[in-house]
Amino acid sequence: MKKEKRNVDLLVLSDVHLGTFGCHAKELLRYLKSIRPKTVVLNGDFIDIWQFSKRYWPPSHMKVVRHVLGWVSKGVRVHYITGNHDELLRRFRGFSLGSFSIANKLLLRLPQGEAAWIFHGDVFDVTMRYSKWLAKLGATGYDLLILLNRMVNFVSVRLLKRGPVSLSKKIKHSVKKALTYINDFEETAAGIGIANGYAYVVCGHLHHPQHRVVENGSGSITYLNSGDWVEHLTSLEYHEGAWQVYAYHDTDWEAESGEEPEDPTDAELFRQLIREFNGLRPV
Repeated sequence: MKKEKRNVDLLVLSDVHLGTFGCHAKELLRYLKSIRPKTVVLNGDFIDIWQFSKRYWPPSHMKVVRHVLGWVSKGVRVHYITGNHDELLRRFRGFSLGSFSIANKLLLRLPQGEAAWIFHGDVFDVTMRYSKWLAKLGATGYDLLILLNRMVNFVSVRLLKRGPVSLSKKIKHSVKKALTYINDFEETAAGIGIANGYAYVVCGHLHHPQHRVVENGSGSITYLNSGDWVEHLTSLEYHEGAWQVYAYHDTDWEAESGEEPEDPTDAELFRQLIREFNGLRPV
């Protein structure tokens, strides 16, 4: 029995890393088909331009892009915020077409009237700012680690009948400096948000989903991180005044007769977009 789509006022996705081996595009597509969002924020590293290769772009990755464009063609507001892995798009900040726009950061007024400051978060990464080649080398190593992790989990789940393991999470949590960096990142972002009087600060970049209240001598703020679709398969959902960290599970979405509904073809999608753009009026 096909489940009804859930209504979501605001969806925040980050660190999808389309175009890499670690991206769980099939799972993401199932999740996207299970919801009906009013506004979508792609908070950086949606497409991994750093590691993009014409030799690796599976159909499932293209289907994710087409699904998001399908939302745009229907008038769903989609904000693309740039990150470090898709930094080439920063030259297009301010671009807007129909219900789609590109920005480096976003101050969004939520339905309840509260302000959410949304940005990717790589601005706080000293390695990114001063040793970009080292950051890119680390990204390549991370992708290889994810590939190794998939092989390990195949043996663990299929052959040994044990649960999956996350090598990258184990490495991160075993390195004290990594945990200190995450905490400093969150405290810094929250501190700036508090100083500006925002109710929420929403980041990505860390691949570390989070939803917590941060306090300092000047006040408090809710810090949120949408995680990623490489390890955690998480997003942020805001609906009817409440935030939640959504974590994907295979049982959360079922298609009728076990088959996923087809996305529109490229030709159909193009015609939909043209109709949308032809209907634009000056504001």
